[in-house]
Amino acid sequence: MASQVEDITINYEEEGVQLVKELDKEILSKGAWATILFKYQQFDKKTNGYGQDLYTIRRYRKIGGEYSPQSKFNISSNDQARKIVEVLSGWLKES
Repeated sequence: MASQVEDITINYEEEGVQLVKELDKEILSKGAWATILFKYQQFDKKTNGYGQDLYTIRRYRKIGGEYSPQSKFNISSNDQARKIVEVLSGWLKES
């Protein structure tokens, strides 16, 4: 766990192999609740390499001085990511 929101990562290693490689992150909100958008890749054991870029939005809650994961939404494809951007852009133009 991390005590500072900037230190939160989704990098994950198992038996010396990095299975989740964080490529970038954007902290969308800070405080007792933090929201972070991550860009990452997952290791594919079949190809012995990393797959396409993936995206996830994660929420963390600070409890006892440490951030704890509370929820996540994985964006399943680049097409879905584009649709999310398109819809949000349209809604923001309307307001």
